[in-house]
Amino acid sequence: MSINYLPTKPPTPSPKKKPPTQTPPNPLTRPSRKIPAYNLRPNFNTGDDLAGTIHSVGSKIYEFRPGDRVATFHEMMTPGGSFAEYAIGCQHTTFHLPPNVSYEAGATLPLAAMTAAIGLHLRLGLPHPWTPVPDGQKTPLLVYGGASAVGAYAIQLASLANLHPIIAIAGRGATFVEGLIDRGKGDTIVDYRNGDERLIQDIRSALGDSKLRYAFDAVSEKGSYRNICKVLERTGRLTLVLPVKEEGVDSGIPESVDRSVTMVGEAHKGDKEFAYVMFKYMVRGLAQGWFRAHPFEVVEGGLETGVEKGLRWLQEGRNSGCKYVFRIGDA
Repeated sequence: MSINYLPTKPPTPSPKKKPPTQTPPNPLTRPSRKIPAYNLRPNFNTGDDLAGTIHSVGSKIYEFRPGDRVATFHEMMTPGGSFAEYAIGCQHTTFHLPPNVSYEAGATLPLAAMTAAIGLHLRLGLPHPWTPVPDGQKTPLLVYGGASAVGAYAIQLASLANLHPIIAIAGRGATFVEGLIDRGKGDTIVDYRNGDERLIQDIRSALGDSKLRYAFDAVSEKGSYRNICKVLERTGRLTLVLPVKEEGVDSGIPESVDRSVTMVGEAHKGDKEFAYVMFKYMVRGLAQGWFRAHPFEVVEGGLETGVEKGLRWLQEGRNSGCKYVFRIGDA
């Protein structure tokens, strides 16, 4: 990793510019699995989650002004990413931070929370949290990777939509996930570390007589979707966060399954209006306490040493149930 010094450009009429006080790594910067399709250029600034104070705004911006405390989801694969002193955010993916939410907490939200929302409510087609399922109506949902940021936000949104029982697959982060589920409504946690056979058995036991028609795979590797499809109805719906490595029979996903890949970049494309509304809803939840930011750990060192250190920790699989956050000003 290298640090480059570049001139600062004023924002265009629509985007806004802000110094990213805090920024966490996102899936594009995680080296645990290399996906050639991303085709990242050398020295490309891939940071997309950030929080800070607005420095300047474009001439067409009407919701924000310099000095506002905000977080934003930077448009992926475009200039102005968060691993820099100044970054660029779009109005529809930027939201104010309530006084009770720190920059660090705010930075954990944009990409992960929107991935969860798009996957749950658009790709799986499940009810929105503002139009919840009636009490007593069972809608089993499996969330694989419940302690991950995406999985944890999916559980929160599912609970707000009154989708139960939730079967969360987790390992070291099980204690954290316990605080997200409602056992009184049938929710449970299944530990994947006991092996695939035991995992399948425990999921079936949790389902009882119910059929599993919806599954959110927030891991999408290491056999996760294979395990899911052993309990998912053959005409069920499955959304993943990464493309499968194999296709056809080799993937373990029956052709009859309604499969999708949740691409959060659609928040800047076909799902722009949904993203705008959902971020506003999440902010309301943050302010009132019924929606929570993901746990985080600040990695000291900022741009100079912190980012590279945090990425190495991710590659080594050190973290569980938390996001690494970098304070850019520490550089």
